[in-house]
Amino acid sequence: MYDEPLSVVDLFSGAGGLTASFERAGFHSVATVELDSDCVATLRANQSRRLPIDENRDRVFLDDTRILHCDVSDVTRADVVPRGAGPKWRPTVLAGGPPCQPFSFAGLGQGLRDGRGQLFREFVRLAAELRPRFILFENVPGLVTARCAGGHPGGVLQIIQHAFEGIGYACRFNLLNSADFGAPQRRVRLYMIAAERGILPQFPEPSHSASDERLLPWASIRECLERLPVPDEQDIVRPSGRRAMELLRLKPGTGLKSIGIVEANRPSGHWGYRQDCFRADESLPSRTIRAASTPDWIVDADGMRRLTWRECAALQDFPADWTFCGSAASRFRQIGNAVQGHVGLRVAHMLGRAAADAGDMALTSPPWPGTFHRRVSYTAAEDRVNGWHREMAKRASPNAERRRASV
Repeated sequence: MYDEPLSVVDLFSGAGGLTASFERAGFHSVATVELDSDCVATLRANQSRRLPIDENRDRVFLDDTRILHCDVSDVTRADVVPRGAGPKWRPTVLAGGPPCQPFSFAGLGQGLRDGRGQLFREFVRLAAELRPRFILFENVPGLVTARCAGGHPGGVLQIIQHAFEGIGYACRFNLLNSADFGAPQRRVRLYMIAAERGILPQFPEPSHSASDERLLPWASIRECLERLPVPDEQDIVRPSGRRAMELLRLKPGTGLKSIGIVEANRPSGHWGYRQDCFRADESLPSRTIRAASTPDWIVDADGMRRLTWRECAALQDFPADWTFCGSAASRFRQIGNAVQGHVGLRVAHMLGRAAADAGDMALTSPPWPGTFHRRVSYTAAEDRVNGWHREMAKRASPNAERRRASV
């Protein structure tokens, strides 16, 4: 039996969303590692406030957690091992989500060419030093089809998997939508669970659904906001002039259209919604909360307004009294980059239960889910049609990719 206290080390911890989920599930957060100064200030502010954990009022968040303000490349085993721990100590879980921008559909898609895209190797290095019982890796769904140096969709994920397997860990992958676990937000993210020996846990099953009557219905934005206090006036942003009229004319769940992108099989372009001009359907979970200060628009008694940063934090399931440091733009960024709390809590509970299971047999990685293979096949086929055309357009206009990412 695994009878040591449940513990977690959180790399790339950001403002502490995943750390809070693990502590709500009964884990002790031994250490967090974060480079961003505002995120570190947020963590330290909440640690000093000693906020009680609702699931266990005898405990407080970040109690005796070592908050490391540094680049993960500079961290060693000695930096995160608890004071007084023996030489064989290891955390129950080593968790983290390396920067997602290199693989995000909203970014420039530089993948491993972006230095941040290589930071998973530091995750692997620390896993080799700490030998955790389980590893939890989180990232954007674009990582499923991210291309390696040879240009093959899915190649980057294969490289990451092989790196963890190279230090002895079997890996299981899945895409989880936070709305399927009770969150008032549709947020799909890639998750990897890895284990060295004993048991490789299955991902938790959904508890909510948009259509399956055997499950609970999805939670809505409206249900979430009705539980919150009235927003501070200083946090409310309202449209003006022509933009206000354009937004009011939109049906809920639609937005102003972006400029079409011309591709080989779409000579007239194909449109999408502008990220900063979308009217939320408050009867549904929100769209993905982004790391930008232009969240979706909603309607209140005084007209149209954006979701506030505090409301975005609630949709991300941060603890109600969590403090965020920095400018408004920084708070939105910290919130949007976090792991959604409903999913984090369910996965943390699952790993806590799995830690109690006995077993010492060697493990092998199961195949990728069928959805992964379908995404990779679709991307490869789409590349054959449009890849050359996009490359020509990029060469003709160096700023084309940046303009595309901004809409």
